[in-house]
Amino acid sequence: MQNPDILKVDLQDRSYNIVIGSNLIKNLGQFIPSLIKNTSVIIITDQNVADFHLTKLVHALDAEKLAYSVVTLPPGESTKRFSHFQNIISKILDKNPERSTSLIAFGGGVIGDLAGFAASIILRGINYFQIPTTLLAQVDSSVGGKTGVNSEHGKNLIGTFYQPKGVLIDTSVLATLPKRELLAGYAEVVKYGIIGDKKFFEWLEINGEALIKGDEGLQKYAIMESCRAKAKIVNQDEKETGNRALLNFGHTFGHALEAEMGYNSRLLHGEAVAIGMLLAFDLSVLMGFCAKEEATRVQKHFLSMGLPTQLDDIFERNYDSEVLLDHMRRDKKVKNGQLNFILTRGVGNAFITSEVERDSVIEVLNRRAKNSIFPIE
Repeated sequence: MQNPDILKVDLQDRSYNIVIGSNLIKNLGQFIPSLIKNTSVIIITDQNVADFHLTKLVHALDAEKLAYSVVTLPPGESTKRFSHFQNIISKILDKNPERSTSLIAFGGGVIGDLAGFAASIILRGINYFQIPTTLLAQVDSSVGGKTGVNSEHGKNLIGTFYQPKGVLIDTSVLATLPKRELLAGYAEVVKYGIIGDKKFFEWLEINGEALIKGDEGLQKYAIMESCRAKAKIVNQDEKETGNRALLNFGHTFGHALEAEMGYNSRLLHGEAVAIGMLLAFDLSVLMGFCAKEEATRVQKHFLSMGLPTQLDDIFERNYDSEVLLDHMRRDKKVKNGQLNFILTRGVGNAFITSEVERDSVIEVLNRRAKNSIFPIE
């Protein structure tokens, strides 16, 4: 095992490390915080992750002589419904946790969000530790302390800010991830280049295909850069009162698409964000903030990688732009009755604005049904 890289999320008494490297789960004892040692652990995972990786984790816990139990959930976004959450809490409480007990979120973004939310409310707050197993969770949802569940009113409208005590990112687990899941996570990786790092986006244009094919060195670099970018923003704005909202680029549109699809496996979160980012570019071009060549460049990259780019790629029937806009109005980014958008002046230069006309949003939603607002020639 090579020495891992370590990044710090610096939040004073809520600070923690992000440890990134290969085959880290097997050597868990070297990296888990001392506060998890000498206590009991409850692993929260899903059936898919359990089938591939749970044995490796429990062997590592056995080596540390840690007492543990396991709660295994069904995989997929549908597990993240508020209506299911009480059952999840009951399963955890059946394990008789104490305030010294720690949860380990061992899975993708759904598991991380659920375990984090549970940890924040069980016994008025217990410790938890993130071991993300998808690219999306490794570069985004495991870092920053956002937890939550979906409801019929929208995505992640019920939840807390509750920081983990550490994040362990084992890049070797990505070898078992289906290509579609890798691509969904890759969309979040690209987001970091788009919102504030043009050189990173250029690097992805060159290396993205090899990264998806499984080059672990490239994967580790992309994860490092993504986590570094997110940690920097979270350090400055933990509770999203300012620039942390930039991390939502593509998400205002994307969450509306997920809501309309019913939060199921027909549309992965990263796929929705990919289309959402292109819609944000469309809107930025329409409003005169961004050159159409920038929008076309990003769309070409998504097409070359195999990411969805059109609304027709995901909807099997005609959709109603007004209904999508209604979903957007329920988003957490509404402030004083105004919906905030994350738009762009070009790759590497995102910004926040509430000065967006309703008709402009409807126009870009309608135009991306069949073709881009600026179709590739």
